[in-house]
Amino acid sequence: MNIGFVGPRPDSMRTWGHKLRSREEAKKYGVPVLPGSDPLSDAPHALIEAKRIGYPLMLKATSGGGGRGLRVVRSDRELERAFVDTQKEMAIGFGASQLYLEKLLEEPKHIELQVLGDGQGNVWIFGDRECSLQRRHQKVIEEAPSPTLTDRQRAELLPPAISAMQATRYLGLGTLEFLRGADGKLFFVEMNTRLQVEHPVTELVFGIDLVQLQLRAVLGRPLGLPDQQVWRPRGHAIECRVNAEDPWRMFPSAGRVDTCSWPGGPGIRVDTGIEAGSIVPPDYDSMLAKVIAFGSNRDEAILRMRGALLETRVTGVRTNVDLHLALLENAEVLRGTMTTQTLDRMMKSSQGSAAEVAKAHAAAQL
Repeated sequence: MNIGFVGPRPDSMRTWGHKLRSREEAKKYGVPVLPGSDPLSDAPHALIEAKRIGYPLMLKATSGGGGRGLRVVRSDRELERAFVDTQKEMAIGFGASQLYLEKLLEEPKHIELQVLGDGQGNVWIFGDRECSLQRRHQKVIEEAPSPTLTDRQRAELLPPAISAMQATRYLGLGTLEFLRGADGKLFFVEMNTRLQVEHPVTELVFGIDLVQLQLRAVLGRPLGLPDQQVWRPRGHAIECRVNAEDPWRMFPSAGRVDTCSWPGGPGIRVDTGIEAGSIVPPDYDSMLAKVIAFGSNRDEAILRMRGALLETRVTGVRTNVDLHLALLENAEVLRGTMTTQTLDRMMKSSQGSAAEVAKAHAAAQL
């Protein structure tokens, strides 16, 4: 019986799936990383390291994920309080976790590289994704490729990333995550050693099935891929995560889905398991569906996404469709200059008002 574990080998997960170890591994191959600390023994140790690196900082947990175990600190007082709170959070959610410090980039862009390895030293990179539209460190909208990453930046980033994956004989899918500062410099943050929620945008712009490729890789079967390590995208794709929530009050919405109708048409894909009669419990992730739009360019993808969101109908629970429509009318988003702070800024401005949402609905219907 030929049974394969769907995922990287244990040694890869121990190295690349651990935030601190992955930073050290990335350095070996010339992948740029943000200034940071070693594991922190206690709050006094954290204060010493903070003085060495300099505020502002991000306090991070090595076992965190999904936005948990992250806190921004700008002073000694904030750091002392955050250290205690993060330790408690990690003890409840993950059993235990080491904490460390990393230099905080103000207004960064979040960029990812999609990696596939066959475990024999052969590596393919299926372009980049932009995941800057986030709330509480949770991604809301993703797209491929990044609208502002230049060919020169890609050329500088890809060779060391490929070398790192080849040297460690990476097997299966993985995502290398980077932050890009205002000066255009990119820094490695961590690696997710798995298939990610936003993988459909990569599949659409490259015309591939990442799930199938991952299964073939872990079973040792031929992947049938050309020899080139870096693939070039064709077109543009955007994904909106449709969640059961009141986005303006930041409250989850649980209950029974009374009616449900998902969009369709050219360039539209919907990944969901929700239908009329489904129960949305309050205890788990609130995502109901991923609505993905593909176009020959970014403008066409955005136009198709607006139409798809207007066709989306879910009653019985509230959704964040209005938030997505407002974001697709936001000037920063339309320019492609959004950062991880854009969504928070929009929510605090008039663009987060009911009037702005109504305006977004009207504009999308044109």
